Amino acid sequence: MAIHPTAIVDPKSEISSQADVGPYCIIGPGVTIGAGTRLLAHIYLDGKLTIGEGNTFYPYCSCGVAPQDKKYKGEASEARIGNHNSIREFVTIHRGTEGGGMVTSIGDNNLLMAYVHVAHDVVIHNNTILANNVTFAGHVIVEDNVNIGGLSAIHQFVRIGRNAIVGSYSVIKQDVLPYSTTASDHEVKVYGANRIGLERSGFSSDAIEPLQNSFRLLTRSGLNTTQALSKIEDEIPQTSEVKQLLEFVRSSRHGFVK
Repeated sequence: MAIHPTAIVDPKSEISSQADVGPYCIIGPGVTIGAGTRLLAHIYLDGKLTIGEGNTFYPYCSCGVAPQDKKYKGEASEARIGNHNSIREFVTIHRGTEGGGMVTSIGDNNLLMAYVHVAHDVVIHNNTILANNVTFAGHVIVEDNVNIGGLSAIHQFVRIGRNAIVGSYSVIKQDVLPYSTTASDHEVKVYGANRIGLERSGFSSDAIEPLQNSFRLLTRSGLNTTQALSKIEDEIPQTSEVKQLLEFVRSSRHGFVK
């Protein structure tokens, strides 16, 4: 394997022979690194941290360190990072806690831009784009194909539904509906379906229009949530996307952005 002579690598770590460890990296004893993963320079990896294949870590990111949670008492929690992720400069990813399942996890094919903070027990699925300075409090769930604009802050226990886009400078305190465009203009609102993102992902108008009509009923009709859900079931074609939207709303524990 290619390990720069200035790197400090604990002999109890497990590093693939096909990984690449650049200058001034520090790798602790509980770290596992898969084939094709590159640590460019000045990267700190600690704790029980499992990293898959084909990832690229840019300078000054810090992953697998203890969480910023005063309830954390040193329990053997962990962080997991999947395959083919791009972890940019100064990203921080913290381990889980006993109160959140003990694991912070990031899936595959994600782009975490500079200064993104992933707190304890956050779960990020696949194919997301998290722009500069996006900050997650603990216990957040981010589903597949989400795009979050820069300088946004996500409150603890919030879910971001699949294929949603969140505008820059947004403060998200409740769940973000899947397939939605959600952004802040003095207050956070839903602006309908994430039409451009869905079209780019190959969704047809037959999938997008029922979602758009569902969002109108949920967020602009003046109906309460129970009434809106009933009307969606009665009047909107029950595509797989609409069914997912309904299930997301019904399973929301802390309410959702309207």
